[in-house]
Amino acid sequence: MRRMMGPALGVLLLASCDRLEGPADAPPAAAAFNHSISADLSGYYMPASETRVGKWSFGHIFVGQPQEFEAWEGGRSNEHLAPVLIQFDDTSSPMVADKFGRAVEHIVTIRVLPTAYSVSDTAINFQGRSPELGLVRFDGLLDPGALARPRRSLGDEGLLLTGRLTVGDSTAQNIQLRWWSGD
Repeated sequence: MRRMMGPALGVLLLASCDRLEGPADAPPAAAAFNHSISADLSGYYMPASETRVGKWSFGHIFVGQPQEFEAWEGGRSNEHLAPVLIQFDDTSSPMVADKFGRAVEHIVTIRVLPTAYSVSDTAINFQGRSPELGLVRFDGLLDPGALARPRRSLGDEGLLLTGRLTVGDSTAQNIQLRWWSGD
């Protein structure tokens, strides 16, 4: 589905997602940074279908280990990594030559670090801001039973996080994500 958005965002392409009206600068789901988890939720939550905002494709949501939450919430932050972050990939990235002269894709990414988050065994709520995208929010429900299956096999075995992604003035609902442990 194609919808024209403001000039800063261009076209938002959503596979089987609906537009949801609402203010982009609504208060975050959490007033600060907090987590209340009893299980290991760490890993990458990858979209089941492509979601794009202009040249930016929603890449994944990263969720870190419990000690990363504790460090961040204790004031020990890192300018490149947070216990919850969202990554977008530039779909217009140019091809470059590797050391052998072969053309390879050079994907430019941006990581949106949180200005607020709330993570529990059943929900991930995130708010951040980037110069390229503006306000970025994700509010999702996590199925902890569904997460147990891929964690046991370290594989991708179904959808387990469903939510709403807001980028600037554009909101997509029913974004569905799978879990991946990473390399």
